[in-house]
Amino acid sequence: MNYRLFGPTGLRVSELALGTMTFGEEWGWGAPKEESRRIFDAYAAAGGNFLDTANRYTEGTSERWVGEFVAAERERFVVATKYSLFTRKGDPNAAGNHRKSLVQSLEASLERMQLDYVDLYWVHAWDYLTPVDEVMRALDDVVRAGKALYVGISDTPAWIVARANMLAELRGWTPFAGIQVEYSLIQRTVERELLPMARALDLAVTAWGAIGGGVLTGKYNPDADAALREQPGRLRSNPNAARRAERNLRIAEAVREVARETGRSAAQVALNWVRHQPGKVVPILGARTLRQVEDTLGAVGWELDGDQRKRLDEASRIEAGFPHEFLQQPNIRDQVYAGTWERILDRRP
Repeated sequence: MNYRLFGPTGLRVSELALGTMTFGEEWGWGAPKEESRRIFDAYAAAGGNFLDTANRYTEGTSERWVGEFVAAERERFVVATKYSLFTRKGDPNAAGNHRKSLVQSLEASLERMQLDYVDLYWVHAWDYLTPVDEVMRALDDVVRAGKALYVGISDTPAWIVARANMLAELRGWTPFAGIQVEYSLIQRTVERELLPMARALDLAVTAWGAIGGGVLTGKYNPDADAALREQPGRLRSNPNAARRAERNLRIAEAVREVARETGRSAAQVALNWVRHQPGKVVPILGARTLRQVEDTLGAVGWELDGDQRKRLDEASRIEAGFPHEFLQQPNIRDQVYAGTWERILDRRP
């Protein structure tokens, strides 16, 4: 495993992160403790050092086991957890982005993990209620208190992240060093705003859902038409859902074709594509069995060739939408650049 700098910081994280939402069986589909330990050990043996958990994952079991698993080599691992999701159902102040939610969530996470600090603390999801300055000042306080070393933000619009970091820089507070987003060959809408923002601000990107919820492993059906016929009636009666399913299965088949060419698994191909996108992108592995994590760890140490990347790009391409497509029109470029666009050599991303 190689390592990447986490955004604009000097922190080194492995090129694949281990997601631990599967650690625990409280939600009905996770791994028991013995299997979770085997998954962790396999990841660590491969050189992985970047662990992703959250206060809500498996009702706290994920954090407890992560803390136990890293205890023998605490300083080796970059432990990241999150706040924002509820800790007590029915209590409006036991969830959200505000200071009270942050403080009580972080204290509870540290207690569960038996840690003095976390390396990275994420805002889990934007609540649209808490002022940006309250969030950034509260995060800066926990960094100054030594309870978190770096901060990041997940599942949040680009304009909010950009505004938050500008505010932090102007006021001398700790800015976000990374974002966490859903990103895969079947979910590329983050390429419109979030990924360009991350590149412009030198933010790390951790990508969840990188194998499309399992669709890109090819496990559902290699025959798109047959798979669609087998869908429940609600899918057949919903043209938009049917089109999405058909598109996703076409992309999955393109992944399978490349997998056959390379002698790799479909999951390895899908993860390799994400890992080599422009910017500092780190896919998050999710596994419920040792076999699954051993397979996905094979996404490193090799690269897709140019033709293979091009075919996957074309199979999964999305529309950039407004204003991007508008600004790329030749007549608009002519107006904006006075007919000199092709002669301007230093173009920013």
